[in-house]
Amino acid sequence: MMRVTKFLGLCAGAALAMSLVSARPAAAEELKLATLAPSGSPWMEVLEKAAAEVKEKTSGRVTIRYFPGGSQGDERDFVRKIKLGQLDGAAVTSIGLSMIDESIRVLELPMLFASAEEVDYVADKVWAHFQKKFEGKGFRLNDRGEVGWIYFLSKNKVESLGDLKGQKIWQWGDDALVGAMFKKLGLNGVPLGVPEVDASLTSGRIDAAYGSPVAAVALQWYTKVKFMTTMPMSFAIGATVVSMESLKKLSPEDQKIVEEIGRSAAKKLRKVIRAANETAKSTMTKKGVTVVATPAGMVDEFSKNALAVHGELTGKVFQKSDLDMVMKFRDEFRKGGGK
Repeated sequence: MMRVTKFLGLCAGAALAMSLVSARPAAAEELKLATLAPSGSPWMEVLEKAAAEVKEKTSGRVTIRYFPGGSQGDERDFVRKIKLGQLDGAAVTSIGLSMIDESIRVLELPMLFASAEEVDYVADKVWAHFQKKFEGKGFRLNDRGEVGWIYFLSKNKVESLGDLKGQKIWQWGDDALVGAMFKKLGLNGVPLGVPEVDASLTSGRIDAAYGSPVAAVALQWYTKVKFMTTMPMSFAIGATVVSMESLKKLSPEDQKIVEEIGRSAAKKLRKVIRAANETAKSTMTKKGVTVVATPAGMVDEFSKNALAVHGELTGKVFQKSDLDMVMKFRDEFRKGGGK
């Protein structure tokens, strides 16, 4: 009888211990994400609000910690660190995305789109195609973010292609599209990482760059230039990517919460950045940057060379099927399918 009593006591104790373990809250998981976006920029304001919402809706089970302003290096460094397990993800431009799957750059071909509405229509149609590609490479590609229309920013006035050829222009060293376009046009590109641009404009190592107005203001490049073109070279996108291995640490319920908040934040971000780009244009002009009308001849020359670049990059950066898919939906929009 004593043995039975002792055995029952041990069973009761084990059951109590198990109940206490199961009653404990799940261990909190911290997702570490890097970005080039500076603290206080419109991008970080949206991302940090979304991070706070994730923490609240998961009751603290999931927190997202951002490393802003390029403190973790350039986007190549971000992707490398994610693959090494040193970061869980990153909010990147298409340059960072291309280091996972380069074919997504088909959405940023120079002179491809005529309006932001056209970009939205095409990107919404093809985004799931790229999400599947990224997942096959171990990354969750979240919904599309935005940088905006990309203009040339320079210390000297640009009113012709000849003027642009006379400038030392920053070229993101990892940007195959811009590299091909610069080569086709005979432009003098100086390969640098984004964190190097500001100091290089100051020192005179370069005297021109390219970017969206909100990026130029957030990164303070606009204080080193005097002119901006009215011709946009392309429309830049971005997105947050997270390692699938990191997401596996979260419960299915928490993964769903993170995904839903991320989708909502991406939609809000596109709206915020579009408004911020218009505000940034006003800021730049008020601070002395002159917006120079790009002559039709220069636009035509850019467009003609851009088409040649599209062909050159097919089969190298993206497949013909990727380009055909994008062109199909762009043409569909232009025929009224997006109305």
